[in-house]
Amino acid sequence: MTPVTQQLPPGPRMPRLVQTIGWITRTGPFLERCHARYGDVFSVRIAQEGTWVMLADPEHVRQVFTGDPKVFHAGEANAILRPVLGDNSVLLLDEQPHLAQRKLLLPPFHGERMQRYVDVMREVAEREIDGWPQGEPLELWPRMQAVTLEVIMRAVFGMQEGERLDRLREALRTSLDWATAPTQMAALALLGPERVSRLRIFREQFTGVDELIYDEIRARRAEEDLGERDDIMSLLLQARHEDGSPMSDEELRDELMTLLTAGHETTATALAWGIERLVRHPDKLERLREEAEAGGDEYVDAVAKETLRLRPVIPIVVRRLTEPVEIGGYTIPAGVKLAPCIYLMHRHASVYDPDPTAFRPERFLEQPAGTYTWIPFGGGIRRCIGASFAVVEMKTVLSAIARSVDLRAVQPESEHVVRRAITLTPSRGAQVVAQRRVPARPRDEQAVAA
Repeated sequence: MTPVTQQLPPGPRMPRLVQTIGWITRTGPFLERCHARYGDVFSVRIAQEGTWVMLADPEHVRQVFTGDPKVFHAGEANAILRPVLGDNSVLLLDEQPHLAQRKLLLPPFHGERMQRYVDVMREVAEREIDGWPQGEPLELWPRMQAVTLEVIMRAVFGMQEGERLDRLREALRTSLDWATAPTQMAALALLGPERVSRLRIFREQFTGVDELIYDEIRARRAEEDLGERDDIMSLLLQARHEDGSPMSDEELRDELMTLLTAGHETTATALAWGIERLVRHPDKLERLREEAEAGGDEYVDAVAKETLRLRPVIPIVVRRLTEPVEIGGYTIPAGVKLAPCIYLMHRHASVYDPDPTAFRPERFLEQPAGTYTWIPFGGGIRRCIGASFAVVEMKTVLSAIARSVDLRAVQPESEHVVRRAITLTPSRGAQVVAQRRVPARPRDEQAVAA
């Protein structure tokens, strides 16, 4: 049995600032070098984050995801999101407050209700594709942002086209673009989320979108048909805490911002990566197209899973320890943050051999995704509430693209992974050239023409 030590796992000896720069600017190579030298358990020191213990072994990941939520605090570990999401966000709560809020948020994302959003996803995707320039380079990442923002806003607010939706869409896009710019992320790294939250410039940047959301909450509360609506906002307005009280306006604002933010940027980036990978594997894109035209969804599901495996949008999930925990032969002190590493787990040779760095959707047709080895949405009671929504949206949009246009890469070289705020995005924005497909005529029409 491995002896238990009273010290942190080994890790790079570089100064904290140098490690932080490596983590921000070269996330993948930084993690890979550490993993190659120190193995599946190692420590890194990041500015404003203290010490992270990275975990890349399935058993260690299982231990974290199934651990006592009183010991493994995810809300505390997500504090960097507080300036945007607010104090009441389910992502920033722990223990009983988290469970109570999660219980209120789950119903809109389950079963039949969630499937109702598929038509919205398809409609928005097809309208976006119709506007693409033909035969010239375009960046798909911002196009996918437009799609996912429209989908999540219509799913959350249930609003059709009109001035109110336009104003809210523009305000949200402007605020999020500002908040995720390099300057603001540098401020977060240097000052920390608590101090940034108190900055007047940061608070004022979200005043516009907050006012629009609060106006929509008040207007929706007063509508006579509230009980007949099935959009997420209306369902949350009807939800009740265990004591029978409704969610406050502040709770609703923070949860709506959480859903809008998490359901927009991350899925858009995953879709951009999916196309970036497919155009460099034309045989896989053709197989996806054939299935989409036949109305199937097995292969596109595998494509979505393989994209999220090989190009995870978020590289880690984090838990802050409230008491010491033994893991990997070490007793990790309270206050340290354990970080199941999505990036390294998804490339682990013992799990995804042969060739874990290859884009091969077929691996998910041969074997289902593992609970503790495929973790793009985290796991346990902290698994992303919108995971199913995101996968369904990926499948719907990728199928719509494959049916509608022929695609080729602008440059043959793969796009590098670069960081935008907390997400990992394609370096050239997933550049492609699109050409509208001519629908094949049915066999009986071909026979008549002949």
